[in-house]
Amino acid sequence: MQKIVIDTNVIVSSLIQRSYPYRIIYELFVDDRFELCVSEELMREYYEVLSRPKFSRFPDFFAKAESLLADLEAKAKKFVPSTKIDLISDKDDNMILELADECKADFIITGNSNDFTFSAYKQTKIVSPKDYWENHAPE
Repeated sequence: MQKIVIDTNVIVSSLIQRSYPYRIIYELFVDDRFELCVSEELMREYYEVLSRPKFSRFPDFFAKAESLLADLEAKAKKFVPSTKIDLISDKDDNMILELADECKADFIITGNSNDFTFSAYKQTKIVSPKDYWENHAPE
């Protein structure tokens, strides 16, 4: 089973529109088609970002976020990264690489092409939601 790390921006997108992030979360993760890997630090970021007032303009955003966070808490596999990495200028994004390194992730799925300017880190491919869905998603 694929091990996946999902950047916060993909989680947010999955709650706003029915596009690739939505399909990855609600058609693959919810059906246990891959193993989602998280750390305490990443879960904290998910909670912090998903509670931002700016998302109140989207219908039912907070109710959907609360439900998704409960699913993530229940089903995602938690890891404790043991290595500090300093490759990305946005320091918060280094935790994604640290987690991927710790869990030996197959993929990091991110919509952040500004900071994730490389296509792989060690054994982990770094892909957009569209690329993942079209080329790597489990059948």
